[in-house]
Amino acid sequence: MPTKNKIIVLRFSAMGDVAMVASVLKEFAAQNPQTEIIMVSREAFKPFFNHVPNLVFHGLQPKTIHKGIVGLYRLYQELRKYKPSAIADLHDNLRSRAVSSFFRLTGLKIKRIDKGRSEKKALTRSTNKVFKPLRQTVERYVDVFRKLGFQIQLTHKLVHEPQKLPEKAKGLFSDPGMKKVGISPFAQHSYKIYPLEKMAQVIASLSKSGVEIFIFGGGHNEQQTAEEWTTTFPNTHNLIGNFNLSEELAIISNLDLMLSMDSSGMHMASLVGVPVVSVWGPTHPYAGFLGYGQSELNCVQIEHPSRPNSIYGNKPCMCGVESCMDLIAPQTIVNKIKENLNG
Repeated sequence: MPTKNKIIVLRFSAMGDVAMVASVLKEFAAQNPQTEIIMVSREAFKPFFNHVPNLVFHGLQPKTIHKGIVGLYRLYQELRKYKPSAIADLHDNLRSRAVSSFFRLTGLKIKRIDKGRSEKKALTRSTNKVFKPLRQTVERYVDVFRKLGFQIQLTHKLVHEPQKLPEKAKGLFSDPGMKKVGISPFAQHSYKIYPLEKMAQVIASLSKSGVEIFIFGGGHNEQQTAEEWTTTFPNTHNLIGNFNLSEELAIISNLDLMLSMDSSGMHMASLVGVPVVSVWGPTHPYAGFLGYGQSELNCVQIEHPSRPNSIYGNKPCMCGVESCMDLIAPQTIVNKIKENLNG
């Protein structure tokens, strides 16, 4: 590669996947300081990359100026001004392929992610299931950079980086003697969500034991649920709707532990080096989406021959009358959290 490189990185969604890219780019930037990174993703995800050196963030606006093929050509014209030396397509969807194709016509080197679709299909099918760990998504990202000629080795270690607390959150951290646990109980797909009545039991037990609890992630309906929990259980705080993404990351970075579904909360905690106890239903860490640097020992899940039956959690569980999420006892989650807090 030339001494000075400019590489465009494409990953437009989903939130957790983009956060994983940020974890990878922190290590890439440290190992390739001579390379400038132009990260292209949705504007809302910009805070994930605030602490990545040598990185310029270019916001994607898919519902307005970058909508449709005309909008994507406009994006291509915007990105041309950076004079990149290569394109790393970490998404491989219609939008990223279109942008890459425009650059390909100019002779630019382009490499894209191998998502391992056939392996994932074998892992989730109901008959002749091939139950084995697949290549981690973060390693699939790194493979793209290696194909472009870069040297990079991931450490797969959490690097705890406490950030300055937002002024309006400082009161929530007034008691330094209490353990601070974040809970991200929601997910884009309902099948990945631990039953809320059982999550309430988890919160009740942690609250009773003197743990300070912070609820993250969600929209209006989730905010209402979180508010109900805050009025019911002592030492419980709702952050939904009260802080922006940058502020949430700063708060998470000051926690002792995060409890999350297989969702973006896990990847946000990983980005700031906080250990996660994660709860898995129809999905499975074997598919490669475990948070960067997280331990599989902290994954709470049941063993069942039908698991996993979904990669993204958009399909219902096939474990019988009760779903695999229902079969997880609240005390199992509480025990795993206390094991981490006291370990």
